[in-house]
Amino acid sequence: MEHSLAGKTALVTGAASGIGKAIALLYGQHGANVLVSDLDAEKGQVVVEQIKGMDVQAHFVLADVSDPADNERLVNEAVNRYGKLDIACNNAGIGGEQNLIADYSLESWQKVIDINLSGVFYGLKYQLAQMVKQGFGTIVNMASILGQAGTQKSPAYVAAKHGVVGLTKAAALEYADKGIRINAVGPGYIDTPLLKSLPDEAYDGLVGLHPIGRLGKSEEVAELVIWLSSNKASFVTGAYYPIDGGYLAQ
Repeated sequence: MEHSLAGKTALVTGAASGIGKAIALLYGQHGANVLVSDLDAEKGQVVVEQIKGMDVQAHFVLADVSDPADNERLVNEAVNRYGKLDIACNNAGIGGEQNLIADYSLESWQKVIDINLSGVFYGLKYQLAQMVKQGFGTIVNMASILGQAGTQKSPAYVAAKHGVVGLTKAAALEYADKGIRINAVGPGYIDTPLLKSLPDEAYDGLVGLHPIGRLGKSEEVAELVIWLSSNKASFVTGAYYPIDGGYLAQ
């Protein structure tokens, strides 16, 4: 495999499992040093060890993306360890409560917005400050098909992911002339351990939403993120890329 990101430094939030883990591992495979961040230190450290096995450097940092100070610390850690921050993937997110809006708890609304939307803003704020200093960088924000479409009983999630898409476009316009590219990715339903635990009927229902006839894989999402993070996507900024097996084409 060509090492398209050799010598680069990449930061991934929510990197201990699922899509974030797949992204962190693929950054390592492509030759980047990776700062792995999550709230799960045990699983995060496992990812770090896997990346170190690829002859690149990796380090785990415990961080809560809903805390601005933690986002600033992540950027500082990347720069202190590796001298720069070439790539950031703001992936951390939660699903939140399943409920109709009239019954949706205020606590869940606040928590989902804090992590899924404000967390991306805080990430961008400190990542961009560093990248402007360097004069280069690329950022990929994790949105969702629900950043473009609605669904029932997840109002905070849908609102936050729509917000991520808008925030990505605004940021891309502000920093396009500063050597920094910012894009968003919109996965459909991805085959994670969480979904495997669903009853067969519910799982099959999710599969049926995708014309391609199956759910996506974390590794497939990671491939798109790697491309957007690399110089192969040098003319791409302010874009929203669905990766959804045809979900949004319906």
